[in-house]
Amino acid sequence: MRQDAQKQFVRIGEFRYMELSEIAGACRGELHIGSTAETEYEITGTVIDSRKVQPGNLFVATKGERVDGHSFIPAAVEKGCAAVVCERKPECDVTYILVQDSFRALRDIAEYYRATLQIPIVGITGSVGKTSTKEFVASVLGQRFRTWKTPGNLNNEVGLPLTVLSIRPEHEAAVLEMGISEFGEMHRLSKIARPNLAVITNIGMCHLENLKSRDGILRAKTEIFDYLSEDGRVFLCGDDDKLITVRDVKGRKPVFFGLGSGNEITAAGIVNRGLLGSNCTIRTPKGNFEVRIPLPGEHMVVNALAATAVGLKLGLSLEEIRSGIEAVQAVDGRSHVIETPNYTLIDDCYNANPVSMKAAIDLLKTADTRTVAVLGDMFELGANECGLHAEVGTYAVDAGIQVLICTGKLCRFMYEAAEQRKGSIGTGRTDIYYAEDRDALLALLPGILQKQDTILVKASHSMGFEQVISQLERL
Repeated sequence: MRQDAQKQFVRIGEFRYMELSEIAGACRGELHIGSTAETEYEITGTVIDSRKVQPGNLFVATKGERVDGHSFIPAAVEKGCAAVVCERKPECDVTYILVQDSFRALRDIAEYYRATLQIPIVGITGSVGKTSTKEFVASVLGQRFRTWKTPGNLNNEVGLPLTVLSIRPEHEAAVLEMGISEFGEMHRLSKIARPNLAVITNIGMCHLENLKSRDGILRAKTEIFDYLSEDGRVFLCGDDDKLITVRDVKGRKPVFFGLGSGNEITAAGIVNRGLLGSNCTIRTPKGNFEVRIPLPGEHMVVNALAATAVGLKLGLSLEEIRSGIEAVQAVDGRSHVIETPNYTLIDDCYNANPVSMKAAIDLLKTADTRTVAVLGDMFELGANECGLHAEVGTYAVDAGIQVLICTGKLCRFMYEAAEQRKGSIGTGRTDIYYAEDRDALLALLPGILQKQDTILVKASHSMGFEQVISQLERL
């Protein structure tokens, strides 16, 4: 390492100067200064994908299952990256920090950077509804604060650090989505995010393969409290039978929100407007207000209540909260209603579990046209995955969905249960179809669908049902 290495430094936006040696220290790395290094580097962002490198970025070279980011260091340098974090010496001349584990280094750098931030950070987790709740909370806080939020689904041990490192000086608040699939993962995420406020939406039937039971899910999700700030507050859905058992966090009682009468933040007079959303009165200790919730489904009312609770804690007025709720917009893949010339699509294909499947079916049945549920496999459900798929098939028939199309190996159990349920109650209203995979489904759809159908498309993300949405938009 050159003798003048300690004089090299980077700047995070216009927030503060941080020496490269600080970054190296944060991730326990060894700093090497390139022969053509500038006196000063301004870090304009942190990326792990060389295709996304912009001048001044810090490029973290990671080893994936199929691709080794170290192979793309020359491309990142060509695009103007300021420095590289890597596990072996680059083959080109560049300033770099040598570490044992690039993923661990990314987390450590983000944790170090988070400690420099003096803004409220809201951490949001739960089995279902994390992203929608994030959108509601960010929209509400955005009425007063310049608010940063998790882009897309960057909510895991790679996405969360990248999100934290994207917070800039102009931001006055941040809303971070935090997703997990195993014990200890939320503990590590919380160590990075160190939220001032923590929201848990519910405890459902997700990731049972690793977490085993809803009690296990509760234990894993509540690891978010491990690094909650000492003056932090917790907001929980009081309608959830597991969350209601959490009575104390760091000496403070959680704030409970939900539709039940025992909640501190609740709603009354809910008017379901179908796919147009809902109207209701939100009741809080500081007063009540009428609001139009633009996203469909009763669960969106609960998400709005979570945002209300957070907004009140951060000092927003009831009018600011109302405006934020009414300004929220749908995210692709999550109850996103799309109008095409021939169909109304409910794009809910980002992910799926039994709870969210049933909620989506409840939403679909509010449509005033013929209802079509295009459902695919749900993954990571553990030993009872077959039975849980069967439950959804029975539920769809009981809900009166007029066309049910089950796709995938696990959905064979959904299909068989739906057929059995239909037979047990007579002719029924549901026409039931089965497709072995997505390609078979795409071939099947044109012969089944009718103009003006309302079509729900939902499956676990790896089923690739966004391609189904794309085809339906073209039909």
